[in-house]
Amino acid sequence: MKENVLDVLMYLFEHYIDDNIEFEPDREQLQDALLDAGFPGEEISKAFAWLESLTSEDHAPGTLNTASSLRIYSTQEMRRLDADSRGFLLFLEQNGVLESAMRERVITRIMELEADNVSLDETKWITLMVMFNEPGQEAACSWLENMIFEHPPEYLH
Repeated sequence: MKENVLDVLMYLFEHYIDDNIEFEPDREQLQDALLDAGFPGEEISKAFAWLESLTSEDHAPGTLNTASSLRIYSTQEMRRLDADSRGFLLFLEQNGVLESAMRERVITRIMELEADNVSLDETKWITLMVMFNEPGQEAACSWLENMIFEHPPEYLH
């Protein structure tokens, strides 16, 4: 099975990022653990670069937060994000879970992955990773984490 950067990121998030864990391994320990788990070294390096880029982003409130704004996706973004993923981001934004500035950070993080397309589940994971890194988003992050891990959404038709 060919592992990619997102697989490494998801593994890290599932196994090492937890509010209740006091253990904070350094990069070398994490890299060794990921290599032991079978991830390729190149993908691990790319995942660390992705995370470093995420943590270095500006978290100042954006000027994009207008209720009447409409996000138009570029052709490249539409190729990478399918309709379900775009709909999910819109759903979060319309329900006050995701501000437009944070939505843009999610889209930027997705576009930085070397993937042809990103599934809805992967979009949820990336959104969770971005929200986890945002100050003051604990409740929204917890809600989304619950949605991903415990209760997939039920759609009414």
